[in-house]
Amino acid sequence: MGRYQKIRTPIIAAVSGFALGGGCELSMLCDMIVASESAKFGQPEIKIGVMPGAGGTQRLTRAVGKALAMEMVLTGKFISAQEALNTGLINRIAPVELFLEEAFRLAAEVAKQSPLAVKMARNQCSGRSTAPWRKGCTSKERIFTSSSRRKTRKRACRLSWKKRTRIHRQVTIKSKEYASI
Repeated sequence: MGRYQKIRTPIIAAVSGFALGGGCELSMLCDMIVASESAKFGQPEIKIGVMPGAGGTQRLTRAVGKALAMEMVLTGKFISAQEALNTGLINRIAPVELFLEEAFRLAAEVAKQSPLAVKMARNQCSGRSTAPWRKGCTSKERIFTSSSRRKTRKRACRLSWKKRTRIHRQVTIKSKEYASI
């Protein structure tokens, strides 16, 4: 799973049905999660006498809080998509027949943004969940300061101030084309 975390592009999971054990852990490795209304999340390993592996206990605790994570890990409880949304485990819920389309829409929203800014923000959000708070803040300040001096940021600010439209670019995601303006 370490190689999976080194991917530089934001990763969006699209979940429908059961995401249990390794499936739940794999979805938590992603940057964002879109789930169908039928999705269920859980860490049921305790029911077969083992504990979650692959960082499941740490990621789940950071995502949903200690109380719910303990209940899910120690009892094998599943949570619904709605409960996962309410606790911050997932980003969006969509009907079963539209959840993939919703994941593509979210990807298109991200693709509209500055690639450099997305990369830097993603690194900070991901690092903050594993690094101590103070170290994460110091690192964020250093990266923000360096990004503020970059030509792309200055150009983006200049375009924004002049209220010009963004440069049109085409985004293709799994044979679906989305235009960003």
